[in-house]
Amino acid sequence: MAEKVLMKGNEALAEAAIQCGCKHYFGYPITPQTEIAAYMSKRLPKEGGVFLQAESEVAAINMVLGATAAGVRSMTSSSSPGVSLKSEGVSYIAGSDLPALIINVQRGGPGLGGIQPSQSDYWQATKALGHGDFQLFVLAPSTIQEMVDFVPLAYEVGEKYRVPSMILSDGMLGQMMEPVEFPTKKDDAIAEKPWAANGHQNKREKNVINSLYIDPETLENLVKERYERYELIKENEQRAEEFMMEDAEYVVVAFGASSRVARSAIMQARAEGIKAGMIRPITLWPFPNKTIEKSIDSTKKYLCVEMNMGQMVDDVRLVVSGRKPVEFFGRTGGVIPTPAEVLGQIRALAGKEM
Repeated sequence: MAEKVLMKGNEALAEAAIQCGCKHYFGYPITPQTEIAAYMSKRLPKEGGVFLQAESEVAAINMVLGATAAGVRSMTSSSSPGVSLKSEGVSYIAGSDLPALIINVQRGGPGLGGIQPSQSDYWQATKALGHGDFQLFVLAPSTIQEMVDFVPLAYEVGEKYRVPSMILSDGMLGQMMEPVEFPTKKDDAIAEKPWAANGHQNKREKNVINSLYIDPETLENLVKERYERYELIKENEQRAEEFMMEDAEYVVVAFGASSRVARSAIMQARAEGIKAGMIRPITLWPFPNKTIEKSIDSTKKYLCVEMNMGQMVDDVRLVVSGRKPVEFFGRTGGVIPTPAEVLGQIRALAGKEM
């Protein structure tokens, strides 16, 4: 068994990327994710890689596009307003069918907002991270170990379906420390990528990486083909954790840092005789519809807990489609909900306010 190491979330995520064969990092400092860039600046050159602090977020994401087009594993990271600046480049990456990795360590917004943890970028990540018809594969870790484990998954799914991937973290997970275990180092990033623009040595036709198509029918056909891949992702890549769901009547739906708070509240609710459970979406896109769908018959009420004003709750309500009540509780602006607050909401759901 590999030895466990106590690491900060941001640094563990960066090390996991290096272990996965990421050789090119392009970014720009912004709180609360700057440790990712700082760690990469020290480690990547020792691994024969390239660290470059770009002149802006816009430049960084386009450097990722170029490196990924050459067939290498690359990565960028930022926090909420920085990711907004990268949105045009993310759309170009999606339109070029490239499997880049983007990290968002969320902070409060809108605007510059604050530097405290938030989950208010859910809509951005799952609905509209850039112009045009496209989706990202989005993973939401809730522990530092998952931040490590989700890096290879993000790369593998992205490369399998040729889509950009995002790990949606937040300032709480990025800054906290937990023991983590790294898998045996496995650089599988050198596998041949037949689409890459990396020199053909007169052995194949040249590859051109492009997202501009003047003919509307050509573009429409490409978008439709892309959406066929998205349907495969929806079918094959949905992931969720079920916590105390065997007999749950009151179901909390929470992701990321909020799920840690909800877990504590659910255990307290159980001690009071309330049959509470939790569904924790691990993939935010594709949203784990299947897991929620199978819980509907046995659930009396749902409670979505988020660190925003209500974003994921829309996706839960779409799945439930009015068959059961779906309530919402959130704190925003960088305020983290407490277990006591969530427990109070669960009690109210069960009609046992105290």
